[in-house]
Amino acid sequence: MAVNTSPESPLPVGEVSRLIGGWIDRLGAIWVEGQITQLSRRPGAGVVFLTLRDPSYDISVSVTCYRQVFDAVSDVVSEGARVVVLARPEWYAPRGQLSLRATEIKPVGVGELLARLEMLKKSLAAEGLFAPERKRALPFLPQLVGLVCGRASAAERDVLENARHRWPAVRFEVRNVPVQGVHAVPQVVQAVKELDALDDVDVIIVARGGGSVEDLLPFSDEQLVRAVAACRTPVVSAIGHEPDNPLLDLVADLRASTPTDAAKKVVPDVGEEYERVRMLRDRARRCVEAYVEREERGLAHALARPSIEDPHRMIDERADHVASLLDRARRCLGHHLDRAASELTHTHARVVALSPAATLKRGYAVLQREDGHVVRDPGEVAAAEVLRARVAEGEFSVRVDAGSDA
Repeated sequence: MAVNTSPESPLPVGEVSRLIGGWIDRLGAIWVEGQITQLSRRPGAGVVFLTLRDPSYDISVSVTCYRQVFDAVSDVVSEGARVVVLARPEWYAPRGQLSLRATEIKPVGVGELLARLEMLKKSLAAEGLFAPERKRALPFLPQLVGLVCGRASAAERDVLENARHRWPAVRFEVRNVPVQGVHAVPQVVQAVKELDALDDVDVIIVARGGGSVEDLLPFSDEQLVRAVAACRTPVVSAIGHEPDNPLLDLVADLRASTPTDAAKKVVPDVGEEYERVRMLRDRARRCVEAYVEREERGLAHALARPSIEDPHRMIDERADHVASLLDRARRCLGHHLDRAASELTHTHARVVALSPAATLKRGYAVLQREDGHVVRDPGEVAAAEVLRARVAEGEFSVRVDAGSDA
């Protein structure tokens, strides 16, 4: 319930603490899962104190229980173990502290952990975080490699030594973090985000040696998986050994079976690359030599052809033929011109003989009226009409006699 307060009527601290205790008491007994980070079993004390922490977030809560409750699981539960606790929240009013009073503690078994991981795996796969199309290719020669690993660990030594043996010029940006325990997840996530934010880092390797299922649980944490999926820099997972398969392997852009394998897959071997360059250079030289030899043979074959050895011979052979054709063409053209000239002379003679001018030269005349119409019938003219008479040497006017016979 909301409490009405004001500057004029505030609640005393004791009353506030009492109200908080009342609200917390309403929660009742609940089952809580977490990882034990601190365990205090004082000799002779009837109460055991421990701290229960959420491995995915930086949140913890104090837990107390009677000694006989903890003794029931003391053989299988220690610091770092995951447990499920049946507890009732308690509010210690004098100090304003919240704690849990446990009445039952159950260790989380490996089978149960694996079942939960399988459910988480299916859920993340349904979101597409493990899809192959999300995988990014690693750069051929990274200039700066980000490395997340344990401090002074074998994984760090394997990655650094193998990478520098393969390519001495490679540089590393190392982030040493806990790789197991309650602090592993948030610090690994923070290290990955820091390296991803650096523009010079070309690829990130998350490495850890082998271990039990419980030891590798931080690398199957949902928070870490989502952080890696959000990276813009390619991430290589090198967790454990070949049989180990945390969820980080599925979301990473490349999975390496071991930290040594990660170094081999991320950094090329300078000796192998030199040998590859030498082989490619030899292959290129052989290809060029073969090409030159093939072209030389082709050129020699072309130069051996008669048309290349004596290019004028073909012209000389064709010159007589061209001259013969030219002479024949001239003769044919002369015959055609002579025949055409003869035909033209005969045609001209016929035209001259049949032309009106020739008729006029024989003494005939052509009579035309004033409008130019040729008189063909005496009935076409009238008496005293003036006509124009056209003869061979010119024309003159005539008048129709009135007494003429029509």
